[in-house]
Amino acid sequence: QSQLVESGGGLVEPGGSLKLSCAASGITLNFFTITWFRQVPGKEHEGVSCISASGDATVYVDSVKGRFTISRDNPKNTVYLQMDGLKPEDTATYYCAARSTLRSTRCTTEPQVNYDYWGQGTQVTVSS
Repeated sequence: QSQLVESGGGLVEPGGSLKLSCAASGITLNFFTITWFRQVPGKEHEGVSCISASGDATVYVDSVKGRFTISRDNPKNTVYLQMDGLKPEDTATYYCAARSTLRSTRCTTEPQVNYDYWGQGTQVTVSS
């Protein structure tokens, strides 16, 4: 069974840090770009960051630049999102999504394009 599984979410105070993981099974992430999305109830998915298949290119939305860092460990088949300086507005369910490099070698944070796999999400709550 091919799947992505996120972990690492939780409750953290403002200014704190969390590191999310997106672990793949049944698929080889070397052939996929990965995007981290977040969603709050009643709103659309918001693309937060993405990384190319090789890891040499990354993209961040303005609201997280300088605070979040995306990385990947292809031998471990895992992608990470290090989140520092967390703010209450970062509270959301965070999802990772994989998009085959056959569609494009460039990663994207756009939710409207087709992704091949989605994880089930991990909740991040930033509150004092």
